Amino acid sequence: MQEIEQGIYLNRNYPGATLGAILSPYGTILIDSPPHPDDGQSWSSLLRSMGGGVNRVLVVLDSHPDRTIGLRALDTQIIAHLETANELEDRPAIFKGQNSNTGAEWERCEGLSGIRWGKPSMTFTEQAILEWGDQKLLIEHHPGPTPGASWLIAHEPGVVFIGDAVTVDQPPFLADANIDQWVDILDLLLAKPYKDYLIVSGRGGLVEYGDIREMRRFLREVEKRLDRFHDRGSTPEAVLKTVPNLLTRFNFKKEFEQQYMDRLEYGLQQYYMRKYGIVLEEDEG
Repeated sequence: MQEIEQGIYLNRNYPGATLGAILSPYGTILIDSPPHPDDGQSWSSLLRSMGGGVNRVLVVLDSHPDRTIGLRALDTQIIAHLETANELEDRPAIFKGQNSNTGAEWERCEGLSGIRWGKPSMTFTEQAILEWGDQKLLIEHHPGPTPGASWLIAHEPGVVFIGDAVTVDQPPFLADANIDQWVDILDLLLAKPYKDYLIVSGRGGLVEYGDIREMRRFLREVEKRLDRFHDRGSTPEAVLKTVPNLLTRFNFKKEFEQQYMDRLEYGLQQYYMRKYGIVLEEDEG
């Protein structure tokens, strides 16, 4: 766990998303959850041992299973964007834990079957203001990685948790993306208002401006390549040919190669079909 400003922490020790926490005499704000309930309980216990007031709330930055499977284990009120809440509401009541090869972190965890989804108790559409003791925090809607993707912003001291807007040393999840919107929010991060902020990725912790620019270049390259495939009338299976080359843009350990290959293959196919309205023959009803 790393304290990046007084009372503001990030934790990369659990599989799944990078976790955040803001501790104050008033209480604790948790940002995202680990997928495994045991890890969630461990994270909660650690934060309780560090002090903070009696109040607790959990902010979830999007609907990805890596950060939402374990919501219920944290046993607190949950705030999420309305799109995220609707996505969670549409899922079966119990998470079955089938491995679907999407390249997610939860697929590498054991013992996740039979978990009940946690549901947000508070939602917002554009922005929520969280008055937390003497602190005033913003939760803002910034779609791109998913329709309900959001940021948690502490203007004082200048920290922003951006979820999956930027991924560090690993490919992003593209299946539910809107790349034009995604590039717009990256441009916002590169603009003057966030020049001196600490920017926390949900997949890698603190990011630099170079990480943001590289993510922007990657997304534009993906869009360009898929447009070429579509212009040639290519099938969704054909887009998989570009995955090995795209993967070379990321610096990661060899042990993650298959996982990240799966992530890009799944994401590119899903994005390609959704963008161009393609339906696979086996899916036609």
